[in-house]
Amino acid sequence: MSAPVRVGVVGFGYWGPNLVRNLDKLGDAELVVACDLSEENLAKLKALYPYVETTSDLDVMLYDYDLDAVVVATSAPSHYAIATKVIAAGKHCFVEKPLTLKSSESEALVLAADAAGVTLMVGHLMEYHSAIDWIKDYLASGELGDVLYLYMQRLNLGKVRTEENAFWSLAPHDVSIVLYLLGETPDYVSANGAAYITPGVHDTVFANLHFPSGRMANIHVSWLDPHKTRKLTVVGTKKMLVFDDMQATEKIWIYDRGVGAPDAALAYGEDLSLRFGEIKVPWIPMKEPLAFEVQHFLDCSRSGETPRSDGRDGLRVVRVLEAVDESMEAGGSPVETSVGV
Repeated sequence: MSAPVRVGVVGFGYWGPNLVRNLDKLGDAELVVACDLSEENLAKLKALYPYVETTSDLDVMLYDYDLDAVVVATSAPSHYAIATKVIAAGKHCFVEKPLTLKSSESEALVLAADAAGVTLMVGHLMEYHSAIDWIKDYLASGELGDVLYLYMQRLNLGKVRTEENAFWSLAPHDVSIVLYLLGETPDYVSANGAAYITPGVHDTVFANLHFPSGRMANIHVSWLDPHKTRKLTVVGTKKMLVFDDMQATEKIWIYDRGVGAPDAALAYGEDLSLRFGEIKVPWIPMKEPLAFEVQHFLDCSRSGETPRSDGRDGLRVVRVLEAVDESMEAGGSPVETSVGV
C-alpha cells in the first residue's frame, strides 16, 4: 500500500477547517503542519488536532517539513503569492476558488506548475457533487436530447462582502458547473449588475454566457434576495431537468416535456404541438463533495493524473469572471473571452 500523502494546509479561517477535517479523516493523507497568520486560528486548530504542527511562517512550512502537497485555503487576494511559493518549492498545490483574481496570474500559475512538474488543482467543489456527476452522465447519454440552454440561480439574503462583488464570490461555482457540463468555453459574455448596498460592489448580477455551439447559459447571483436558492435548469430538445440543491433528498427532477413539430396531416400554419409527459425523480446516493474533491487531489498528486478541476479549469473560470466585470463596466456590451494555455 502506498504511503500517505504528506500535506500542509495554509489558512484555518472560514473554509480551512472543512478541508482539514476531510484531510484528517482520510487514511490516504497525513496532515503534517498548518500555517496561518492568526495565532487564534492556530490555537483553534491545535485544540482539535494536537498532533499537527503549526507555524505562522510559510517558508518554514515549505522548507522545514517534508511535504508532498499543500492546500491553500486563504482569502482570494493571497492565492497567487502563496501558490507561487508552493509551486516553486516543488509541492503539489490545491487552491480554493477562485484560483486568482487576475487571469494573467492564473496563467502564470498554470505555466509554473507545468514547468515544475507538480499538480495544480482548484477547489471547484460543485464539479465533485454527486448530482452534478449524475447530470453530466445523463446529458452524455442523450436522454435529454441536445442541450439548448441552461440557467442557474445562487441567491440569498447576505452574506454581503465589500472586497469582492457577488459574481466573484458566488458564481465561480456556477461558471465551473456550466463549463464542466457543456464541455466548452464561452466565446463571449454579457452582463448587467447593480450595487444596491455597497457603492461600487455589485451585489446583484445577471450574466449571459454564449458558446461556440450556439448554446447559452444565464447565471443570476445576489446577496439581496428573499429566498436562499441554489438551482440549475437544463432545457434539451427531448426533455428538461431541474437540480435543486436546497432539497434534502429529491434534488433532480426530469420533465418529459418539449415542443414538437405539427402533425403532417394538419393544415398548413397549425401551431406547434406541446408535449407534457411524465416527471421522474431519480434516486442519487449522495457523498460529501468535499471528501470526493480532497481524495481526488491526493490521488492526482500521487499518480500525476490531471485533476478534473486543474489549473486550466481555474484559468477558464477566472477569464469568464473578468469578462463579466468588463461587460458590466461597459453597460452590458458583449465581451469576448480569451482561450489557450
